[in-house]
Amino acid sequence: MKKKIMGVTLGAMLLALSFPAEAQPSRTVRIGYLGSSSSLTAGEKDFVEELRKRAWIEGQNLVIERRYWENRIDQLLARGAELVSLKVDIIVTNTGTAAQAAKAATQAIPIVMVSSADAVTQGLVISLARPGGNVTGLTTVSPWVTGKRLELMKEAFPRASRVAVLSCGGSRTGLIDSGIGKKQWNEVQHAAQVQKIQLLPVTLRGPEGIDGALGVLIRERADALFISDCVTVPPGELIEFAAKSRLPAVYPYSHFVEKGGLMSYGADQSESYRRAAQFVDKILKGANPADLPVEQPTKFELVINLKTARQIGVTIPPEVLMWANEVIK
Repeated sequence: MKKKIMGVTLGAMLLALSFPAEAQPSRTVRIGYLGSSSSLTAGEKDFVEELRKRAWIEGQNLVIERRYWENRIDQLLARGAELVSLKVDIIVTNTGTAAQAAKAATQAIPIVMVSSADAVTQGLVISLARPGGNVTGLTTVSPWVTGKRLELMKEAFPRASRVAVLSCGGSRTGLIDSGIGKKQWNEVQHAAQVQKIQLLPVTLRGPEGIDGALGVLIRERADALFISDCVTVPPGELIEFAAKSRLPAVYPYSHFVEKGGLMSYGADQSESYRRAAQFVDKILKGANPADLPVEQPTKFELVINLKTARQIGVTIPPEVLMWANEVIK
């Protein structure tokens, strides 16, 4: 009996030792996170949790150096360079614009994007299938998503015939790609033709341009707002802008709605952060970012804030509420 017990114990020990070394990382790694706003923490929590599942545990074998540029494009290059100076193992960015800044600072440190408008157009990768450099991750090259967002707005507000499209302006840093803006505008135009909607382009050069943009909405008698992913204006100020206009607005991501926006349709941000963590895990285990295909989101979500709807005096049709993945009351 004693020999049998010893045999079982020895077998259990050998089984534990047989797990791959990567399941129990012994070295400490440093990740640099370059985020647009320190207030957007939900996705970061998902990112850290996904790394934990893969045995990369913050405070044990993982250090995360967080740097935020607070939607101030003039600060972005400096924050990226700062992370490079810290000699981190990987840089993670939440936008393609931040990935551009990181790439400008280093061609050696791997960069993983949680999201990007169009990684090829932004010059971040050679192609989605073969990135060919030090950048990989996720990108949203999906014209149909723009169309779906506008379609949902029309379903929710069928009388909206004049829709103001709010987008970011250029920047002297060269990080805001005019090609991206043109491509996004073409996508919205195509979707508007299908929905028989007249578009009113409104460009924001920064927070200081909000009052002028409000004047355009009043003068042009806009019925609704279509807000593009704008990295140079903080989400809170975009939400405040929509509230002042008292127009129904649709946003690209759920964090806008969680902070008081009316409705959003776009990639599931929780899923995107988790997938970015999987890229990080692969690279830490030896994968070359040049060989890791850039992925596109596969999960999308419609989120609606009924509290905001009541505040601006609009009613969301029951069928649209039924389609929602989340309804904030």
